[in-house]
Amino acid sequence: MTASRAISEKLLEWYDRNARALPWRVPPGAGDIGSAADPYRVWLSEVMLQQTTTAHAAPYFSAFLERWPTVEALAAAPEADVMAAWAGLGYYSRARNLIACARAVAEMGGFPDDEAELRKLPGLGAYTAAAVAAIAFGKRAVVVDANVERVVARLFAIGEPLPGGKAPIRAAAEAITPHARAGDFAQGMMDLGATICTPRDPKCLLCPLTADCTGRATGDPARFPVKAARKIRPTRVGTAFWIERDGKVWLVRRPGKGMLGGMRALPDDGWSARADGSGDAPLPGSWRAGGVVRHGFTHFDIELGLAIYAGDKWRELKGEGEWWPLAVLEAAGLPTLFAKAARLALAS
Repeated sequence: MTASRAISEKLLEWYDRNARALPWRVPPGAGDIGSAADPYRVWLSEVMLQQTTTAHAAPYFSAFLERWPTVEALAAAPEADVMAAWAGLGYYSRARNLIACARAVAEMGGFPDDEAELRKLPGLGAYTAAAVAAIAFGKRAVVVDANVERVVARLFAIGEPLPGGKAPIRAAAEAITPHARAGDFAQGMMDLGATICTPRDPKCLLCPLTADCTGRATGDPARFPVKAARKIRPTRVGTAFWIERDGKVWLVRRPGKGMLGGMRALPDDGWSARADGSGDAPLPGSWRAGGVVRHGFTHFDIELGLAIYAGDKWRELKGEGEWWPLAVLEAAGLPTLFAKAARLALAS
């Protein structure tokens, strides 16, 4: 038996006994008896899990399935409804790609079962295409997420700093991915990274691959994968404006492209990832300070001041917007940053 085969067999044996019960999964080995996972559920879960924890994604996944149980149902949904339902998951370009992909798949009559064809769908990168091919269709595909990346880097003590280390990590993952049960293998590697081979204090004594792990043999497996020095993130400053009238608040729709594109939001002063806001208010008259909310995006942080309108010049509002009832504000699907600002305004 080759070393690669021994590793995959040990991992699959461990997965058979220890697989996490997740709402989008079928039991280990189910694909071998004709009960492979629904590609819609696999795809939806993988898109949600990008940059999001399992615990945070699970209720969103269940809510989406209840509302849109098939890819065809999602494809027919109004974009505004999907964007609102996505609020709180972040990275809103994923929601726009989700809609575009659902519509493309519905037009095709279903998901293709080939990794290369899956890559052609909107928003499906190498990881998601491989995950759907392996987990939903049982195809041999190399699935490398952050958890798998960490397990493989430690298993082979790959010391090249990221992101340069991604290529040798993928090559090593390719070498140990089996032809049979590739989907279970991928999910087993994910589970191993999430529960045993954790970023800090890996539980090596519980790991099924301990005897094969070069990283553990070095005496310091937690140093893998080696990460490049972290860049200092800039902090941007902006203002959000709370304009309330007769139990309603003025909301705008952000441009389709750019930060939080297509989402409902409070009007703001034009801050962006590259520049602070202007501070210019959308209405003349009296404003009072409502506090500051802080939020972190991928490449920058923001300190967003809240200005609350105390005037009566509502008729001078320019641009498109809508008066949204405060009683059902949660249904507006405000992105997290603006939801924080709304909570601050309501508490003031």
